[in-house]
Amino acid sequence: MLSLPPQVPLPPRQGAAALLCLLATEAVSAGFPSPADDYVEGRIDLNVELIPRPLSTFFMRVSGDAMRGDGIVDGDLLVIDRSVDPRPGMVVVAVHAGAFLLRRLARRGTGLWLVASDGTSPPLVLLSDDGSRDSGDGGGADLWGVVIHAVHHLAGAPSRRR
Repeated sequence: MLSLPPQVPLPPRQGAAALLCLLATEAVSAGFPSPADDYVEGRIDLNVELIPRPLSTFFMRVSGDAMRGDGIVDGDLLVIDRSVDPRPGMVVVAVHAGAFLLRRLARRGTGLWLVASDGTSPPLVLLSDDGSRDSGDGGGADLWGVVIHAVHHLAGAPSRRR
């Protein structure tokens, strides 16, 4: 059976502990390299940067590699906002057959589908062209939230969880 995370009210931003990290003055070039400055511009609060709506935001770990084509892999940390209106093209969390499912929302004809990016997982009908919600397996699916950030650990920066 699906166990939804409890909705725990968070303290307002004023008075809440800020998570301040150093912010470099220069953006990092992903194309032609540019000279780097050796100083720090200031600090940023990751709560403000990553969690625009605390009361509707949840964190989840990814289990599996069905979204590998989107750069989201097993063990990644997702920031999910339940107040965002899901639109085709967005990565979403759905509830299907009593479990959470991570997929990209896609429009095909007049229907809506949940599509994995690994190239092997079959798409799941969310809303068919005729307006029905049955996926053919009797399970159906309901959208639960929209992924607004994915934290992906790279080589040399292991997750603190493991």
